[in-house]
Amino acid sequence: MERGEITPTTRRPVWLNAAALLIASWIGIAALSLQVRTGAEVVAVAFPPWWSDRQAFIATASANAAIVRTTAVPALLIVRPDDNDGLTQLHKAGAWLTMDPQAIAACFAK
Repeated sequence: MERGEITPTTRRPVWLNAAALLIASWIGIAALSLQVRTGAEVVAVAFPPWWSDRQAFIATASANAAIVRTTAVPALLIVRPDDNDGLTQLHKAGAWLTMDPQAIAACFAK
């Protein structure tokens, strides 16, 4: 390198660390608050968002779960899973998430 030559350096924006910390905190809090309680009889189940309500109903029925109620989002149902490993059966049927229904009740009321 010759004397007097300026090499450009790339730096991250100052706000990027704060934004990463904010997103990580939000994900952590959401994961803890939406977690299904042990022994819960009723759970909220999220299927892929591109699924129709019919596909979600068929997947729920194939997991031997009873539909308690629907929500404003067709791929999100409140169900009563089977007593024999019902949450695992729902995941095998295509469910992405199982959540505490009380935690999301105000967001998805129909």
